[in-house]
Amino acid sequence: MAMAIIWTGMVCISLLCAAATGRLEVLSAATLEGAQAAVELCISMAGVLCLWMGIMEVMRRAGLADKIAKLLRPALRRLFPDFAEDREVMGNIAANVSANLLGLGNAATPLGLEAARRMSKRSPGVAGDSLCMLVVCNTASIQLIPTTVAGVRMAAGCATPFDILPAVWLASAISVTVGICAAKICARVWRD
Repeated sequence: MAMAIIWTGMVCISLLCAAATGRLEVLSAATLEGAQAAVELCISMAGVLCLWMGIMEVMRRAGLADKIAKLLRPALRRLFPDFAEDREVMGNIAANVSANLLGLGNAATPLGLEAARRMSKRSPGVAGDSLCMLVVCNTASIQLIPTTVAGVRMAAGCATPFDILPAVWLASAISVTVGICAAKICARVWRD
């Protein structure tokens, strides 16, 4: 609802400003150009996302996703101690983290939502420490392969879309570390 109000407000303000400055034709041209660019970007991104989603499916069917989940399990048990014994929640979290590692935020989102739905059953209406940690980890996610960003760069004409890897690794490691530390500190402050 809030986003609908924000977007409607932006459109109304744009129309009013264009009418006040006598540039309605410029606004119309920009609107059509933006719509065309959005469709072109979506089509070019679809190929990249299909490729990596296919790779994730092959990994899942070959059992690699389970092996990655086993590798992640010790760290995830420390981050989510309340759900360490809940295999379904931990499985969804591990799959979510795996998808985020590959830069597949679109694939990670449903997995994260399913984990959050299951977590919220223990304390309806209240976001517990583990649920807050899931949101932090999902939002700040470490990415080994920034598929979506590379796809956008490739669609924009970049010849080397993956040359940003060192910066992405550093930024995502810092953001996850800061997010986890902040979540742990906040959990202790509000618990006491």
